[in-house]
Amino acid sequence: MIAKLKGLLDETGTDWAVIDVAGVGYLVHCSSKTLAALGARGEACTLFTDLQVSENDMRLLGFAEAGERDWFRLLTGVQGVGSKVALAILSALSPSELRDACARVDAATLARAQGVGPKLAARIVNELKDKAGALPGGEGGASAALPAGGASADAVSALQNLGFKPAVAAQAVARAQSELGEGASEGELIRVALKRAAG
Repeated sequence: MIAKLKGLLDETGTDWAVIDVAGVGYLVHCSSKTLAALGARGEACTLFTDLQVSENDMRLLGFAEAGERDWFRLLTGVQGVGSKVALAILSALSPSELRDACARVDAATLARAQGVGPKLAARIVNELKDKAGALPGGEGGASAALPAGGASADAVSALQNLGFKPAVAAQAVARAQSELGEGASEGELIRVALKRAAG
């Protein structure tokens, strides 16, 4: 319903911010990393958002980058992970650290987050290990260069259909995209990515 907010930073708390959008203040719950990225009061800022509605609550979650929001949605899809725990994980780990931990099935790294015990950490990495490579990992992540749709996403899907793991497919297509440039067709991306994935 609300996908993005662009306005002025009005106020912040320990895990929330109020964004003034044309005179309307939106209370947005955020990770500590997103809060740090917002800047000073009165400055312009942009947040990618996710609206969660339950029987007795409606809460808007905000993220400095779309990749962090994608991870939030994945995390809250795991049984036992609510919005507070997901934000705690995103406060402790960057998207690239989270992606790498899931790809390596490294539950100990996730257990560093507040409110995440060993059992829950193990469940998260086991459920997300196959999805980790298809998501952006922030700066420094090989799949961060991939847009969320178009030829590159189709190329990743094609490689996965050929039996490559999501992480390998995403990495190979990201490398092919950087070699060929933004205008590369799906066919060109698949051809080059296959060489990279096989090599």
